[in-house]
Amino acid sequence: MKTVFSTLLLLCLAAPVLADNSPIGFQTATLPDAQNDRPLQLVVWYPATTNAKPELIADDIVFVGALAVPDAPPAAGEHPLVVLSHGDGGNWGKQVWLASALAHRGYIVAAVNHPGTTSRDRTPKNAAQLWQRPKDLSRAIDAVIAQPKLFGAVATQRIAVIGHSLGGWTVMETAGARFDPDLFTRDCSTHAVLAGCKAYLRMNPTGVPDGKAKLAADLSDKRVRAVVSLDLGLSRGMTDASLAALPVPALVIAAGVSEEALPAELESADMARRLPKASTQYLEIGDASHFSFMSICKPGAVKLLEADVPGDGIICGDGEGEGARSREVIHGQVVGLISEFLAKSFRN
Repeated sequence: MKTVFSTLLLLCLAAPVLADNSPIGFQTATLPDAQNDRPLQLVVWYPATTNAKPELIADDIVFVGALAVPDAPPAAGEHPLVVLSHGDGGNWGKQVWLASALAHRGYIVAAVNHPGTTSRDRTPKNAAQLWQRPKDLSRAIDAVIAQPKLFGAVATQRIAVIGHSLGGWTVMETAGARFDPDLFTRDCSTHAVLAGCKAYLRMNPTGVPDGKAKLAADLSDKRVRAVVSLDLGLSRGMTDASLAALPVPALVIAAGVSEEALPAELESADMARRLPKASTQYLEIGDASHFSFMSICKPGAVKLLEADVPGDGIICGDGEGEGARSREVIHGQVVGLISEFLAKSFRN
């Protein structure tokens, strides 16, 4: 297996972040939800037909954005769909590098801000409803499929989900993994230092009525045909049986920079060992940190982050020392890996 991954890695290292210069569009929408009081901010990147000048999206004083044409008409034909899920405290803007790159490769790419666990909403009530995160992705799939004139037509047999950190947990649940709250609580008594255990304790999803049953329920979306996790957390609460029977191919990418709170060996690697060997690919990127899967930081970003919240400068940190690469180069590798994986998965 290591030989296969090494070969794939060498192939993907040469892959450019952008496949071509074809235009891509960008749109935002709000998905109402009167029943659960959970409106979602949805953004969609897609192949477009336009000669308009692109604008920077999600570009700010800290992070580098990506170019797209707002409200551009979509390109003709059907396109595969990818839905992205951000990490705890993040937002859709932190993966614009990936959304843009995949849209340039012909994908429609949707992303949402998960209420309660986004930088724009950390309310305890919403955070406790952890089981809503996979449902958010299903709502995004529904919305994009229903509006081909806005975003382009979706090839409904080619839908994938990709998530970072807590988003990795989210997409695995969407793909068919099942979570056992009791199993996770017991495991956290042994591995209390893990970031996932601390986040779970703070969110307290089992502290609300029927929370345990809702979290343990089947949250999968049968339309999903492939899944990618990027240095995920909370995987130790997923049951062996559900992982062994995962019905779709999985690409599990881990950060190789050692972190006590999120070690690859106890999270991504552990989960990959429990997934079906024939349909699972696992890769640890040695010079990537947990935050390497977020947008590129601008010069001076660390100083700004530290001034706001001491310690947050770590967000801009990647691997250090001889041979360590820039975040931009790491992104290129990740885009290549994901592109190869999705192409193969959809062919099969």
